[in-house]
Amino acid sequence: MKLLNQSLLYSSVPLFVLVSIWAVFFYFSMFREIYDSIDDGLDNYKLLIIQKAKRDPLILQKRIFDESNYAIREIPPSHAVDIKDVYEDTLMYMLNEEEMEPVRMLTTAFQYDRHFFELKVISSMIEEDDQMTNLLRATIWLYVLLLLSITVINNVILHRLWRPFHKFLEQLKNFRIDKRNTIPAMSTNIQEFLELKNAANILIDHTLEAYRNQNQFISNAAHELQTPLAVITNKLELLLEEGRLTDADAETIGQVMQTITHLKQRYKSLLFLSKIENKQFFDNQPLSLNQLVEQVVAELEDYSAFKNVDLFIDEKEQVEVNMDPHLAHILVANLIKNAIFHNLENGEVRITLGGDSLMVNNTSQTGKLDEQKMFERFYRAAGNRKGTGLGLPIVQAICKLYRFTIAYSYEQEHSFVVTFQTTRHPGIFSGPGQ
Repeated sequence: MKLLNQSLLYSSVPLFVLVSIWAVFFYFSMFREIYDSIDDGLDNYKLLIIQKAKRDPLILQKRIFDESNYAIREIPPSHAVDIKDVYEDTLMYMLNEEEMEPVRMLTTAFQYDRHFFELKVISSMIEEDDQMTNLLRATIWLYVLLLLSITVINNVILHRLWRPFHKFLEQLKNFRIDKRNTIPAMSTNIQEFLELKNAANILIDHTLEAYRNQNQFISNAAHELQTPLAVITNKLELLLEEGRLTDADAETIGQVMQTITHLKQRYKSLLFLSKIENKQFFDNQPLSLNQLVEQVVAELEDYSAFKNVDLFIDEKEQVEVNMDPHLAHILVANLIKNAIFHNLENGEVRITLGGDSLMVNNTSQTGKLDEQKMFERFYRAAGNRKGTGLGLPIVQAICKLYRFTIAYSYEQEHSFVVTFQTTRHPGIFSGPGQ
């Protein structure tokens, strides 16, 4: 959950609870006030009737509710002692409405001339009932409006407060250490955001310094290694051309030159791997993986023929990826070349395209590779001393850069599957990870 939504949740939930409690309290308070007003009216009406009975004893004979809102009946003294003022809701038949309607009734007792009487006084609740219904509706609407207002206001306020943070975050996402970007800035007076900006800028400065030092080291290493190796190779070639060496010496020099060639391949691969890990490849563009596979297979035909390995392509569907063309070529070429190189004579390599993935299967003299070590630099299967041991690490580095997944399995043959984030899907990953 985003921090903004979580802040909104934490600030709104307590307010919702408080408003809900307030709404219930408000409704029942108003409800009680209405009943208190009706009960006060009934109490006052009771006193008026008792006073009238003392002036006009004939009303003591009024046994039923007719045009008046009260009824009186005589009761024994023992019963009168138990009667206290009781207010209750009940229903009575109303002629004008021709149905049962709610009324509020007060039941009490009084004494007149040594006789005891029970008095029941009623007050129609029709208007009050409608009033309470309207009050309930108004309370519900007020409650809903308050909740909506709180949500909207909190959302607007929090969005405004977090706006500098999101702008700064966007600058960090777009910042590239290989480009001459300006240090991300933040226009705000919020202390926590300013501390975050200062900490991020310090980290960026340290990263830029380390990046510059590493680039300088890579450039120096490339230059300092390439020149002496080229000089050594040229002198050895001159010795061979003079023809004054014995066959044993010539064979030894040939082995040395082969070692130098392997050394060149290794340091070039290491430099290339370092560039990948430093994210120095950013020329991303849509590419047809089908066309790229066909191109790589054509380039490796002579090599596969020399190794007596057959290449097969199974294009189940078109697969497009968005990545640097050079890295895409290296990824595909390393997988296929690795499958050819570590194959057996008269073996085969099958390349399958489809389902947003590239699968390379190959027969081999060796068994299952060590999945814990296969992507380590310079790892080679038992009994295999050929190759630089950097092909698969480079493939893995490219996959990590673009957040592709690479999986390995073995069932009578080796199988590598790279699953891409293709251009056909929404939310395509358009560049290497920051």
